[in-house]
This record gives sequence, structure tokens and C-alpha cells, in this order.
Amino acid sequence: MSLTTNSNALAEKLQSRDATREPTWVRNVLITIALIFFLSCLILPLVLVFVEAFKQGVAVYFQALINPDTLSAVKLTLLTAAIAVPLNVVFGVAAAWSVAKFNFRGKSLLTTIIDIPFSVSPVIAGMMLVLIFGTQGWMGSWLMDHDIKVLYAVPAIVLATIFITVPFVARELIPLMEAQGTEEEEAAIVLGASGWQTFYKVTLPNIKWGLIYGVILCNARAMGEFGAVSVVSGHIRGETNTLPLHVEILYNEYTFSAAFAVSSLLALLAIVTLILKAWVEIRQENQNKRNEDSTVS
Repeated sequence: MSLTTNSNALAEKLQSRDATREPTWVRNVLITIALIFFLSCLILPLVLVFVEAFKQGVAVYFQALINPDTLSAVKLTLLTAAIAVPLNVVFGVAAAWSVAKFNFRGKSLLTTIIDIPFSVSPVIAGMMLVLIFGTQGWMGSWLMDHDIKVLYAVPAIVLATIFITVPFVARELIPLMEAQGTEEEEAAIVLGASGWQTFYKVTLPNIKWGLIYGVILCNARAMGEFGAVSVVSGHIRGETNTLPLHVEILYNEYTFSAAFAVSSLLALLAIVTLILKAWVEIRQENQNKRNEDSTVS
């Protein structure tokens, strides 16, 4: 009797499993569609960038990279990222700490404000800066009276980049901190640790891989931002052109080899970003497994 019951239960289990299992041809079709999309929309364009960059030879490629305007664009791009990323790290950590560790009025409003750059077009973000710092803007006359140049200069480029990249660090850390809870911080404070000691000794080690992940994404977006920077830069060659803007100018002037050569720098940045992203994800997963094992033991 029990043997028959077990056999029937096993048969029902196998039938239910078969009922949810797709036929082999369906899986093959789905995998083929995914591979075709991956190759045609992601890999092929990336390969074509390097093919076009080296189309006229290595000498032309490196000549485009050492051009004074290209070097100026590289310097401005690095300078912008060097300013925007640390500021967003400070804001992101502070915002994540506040949202995840404390309850206060306006908490949901703060979370919504952090997400604004995700929902606002970068071009609109640039236009907002024009309305604030432009000649006819809210602060335009005051800036002109004090001979302070924000728009069509480095400050506006930095401000636009900061606005666009604000959510990356905060949005990476908020769910991580919420999942970790506040027990370890509370225990450290009970044992006599100060706020800074609790942050450096307890919180920061727990969030370091998530923080690095957010910094990588923030830096990649800062270096590759086009829309907002295009509005506020003025496209002054050799002064306010970042790498994406310099690529646009070269392409519009029909110097395609130079345009693709400079584009290859951004493509290499994307590849390095993906490699670092995968490495951080692996390290974070390993750390989570070690934490789970230590909790179980």
C-alpha cells in the first residue's frame, strides 16, 4: 500500500515537472534568439568601433589620440569624473546611511529625490542648469556682476555630471544596508564606540564591495555622459569638450577614423567597467557566502 502510494506520488511529481519543462526545440530557439540579439546589438557594434578605428592604419589611430584637442577632452573627462565621483560617494553613503539606519519624516521624499535623475532626461537636466546659471537665468545677472563663469565652462560640466550620476552609489548601498540591519551598529555603540568608529569599523567593511560597485558604475556614467554636458558645455574645442562631445565633433566633420579612434577609448572604458563589475560581483557573492556560513556555524 505504501509502495503504491510512493509510486503514485513520484509519478505525479515527474508529471508536474514535465508539465513545466519546455521542449528542447523551444529552449534552443530562445537561446538562439538571445545569442543573435547579443551578437548583433552588443558585440558586433563594439567590434566595428575598433575595426573602423584601425581602418586607416595604426599611425592614423595614434595620431588621432595624441591630437591636442583629444588630449584636452581626455583631461576634462578625467577631471570631471575626479570631482563628480568622490562627491557622489560622500552623498551616496550619507543618503544610504540615513535611509537605511534611521526613521525620520521625509524619508520617502529623500528616496524619491535620489531617483529623479533616472526619470529626467539628461537634456532636461542641462536645460535646468541653463535656466539657473544662464544669462537670463535666476543667477545669471549676479554671476555676470561678479565675473563668475559657470555656464559653458568646467563648473557647469561638473554640475551636470554630478546631477546625472547622483543615484548610482546611493541606490547600490540602500538595499544592502537595509538588508544588513542595525544590530551590529547598535552593538558597537553599546560597547562604547563613537559614530565615526562605528562607521569605519562596522558599517564600511560590510558595504565595501557594494560601495566599489556603485563607484564603478558612477565613474563609467560620468565619463560617458553626453546629453546634459552637451547642453551646458558650449562645445568650445579644446576647452569644454569631453570625450563624447569630441567624438560628435569629429564625426560631424567627416573625420571618421579619428572619431572611431576616440570612440575606442570609451569602448575600452566600457570593457574595463564590465570586467571590474564582474569581479566585484564575484567578490561580493563570496563574502555573502562566507557570512552565511559563519552565521550557520
